Amino acid sequence: MSDEGRDRFELPKEMRSMAEASFEQARKAFENFLSGAQQTASKLEGHSETLRSGAKDISAKAVSFAEANVQASLDHAQKLMAAKDLAEVMRLHSEYVQNQMKTLAEQASEMGQIMSRAAMDAAKPAMDAAKPQA
Repeated sequence: MSDEGRDRFELPKEMRSMAEASFEQARKAFENFLSGAQQTASKLEGHSETLRSGAKDISAKAVSFAEANVQASLDHAQKLMAAKDLAEVMRLHSEYVQNQMKTLAEQASEMGQIMSRAAMDAAKPAMDAAKPQA
């Protein structure tokens, strides 16, 4: 067996068909989940304008992050299915993990800023009410 034949990494047609079907089902399930999450987020708008604005920002950002993360995972799975050998699988996976770690750190920082801003905005009316009137 030549080196080229030994390094070749191919899925049998049946497995590839099953993987592609599962991939499409996962993508459709994600789209349904996202639609439901967006509907739920829009229903969460409640109490006061300040709380509503903060909750809306947090919900919108969380949905946006979830969408980006799931899309990255689906894209990664699709790339893995097209990998020609184990070395390519390992390279793709390493790149994916590095990118996701960076993305998750950025998302956590951004979400923290949004939540801090929402908490400060929500606390303003209470702080204003506690100030002595002149």
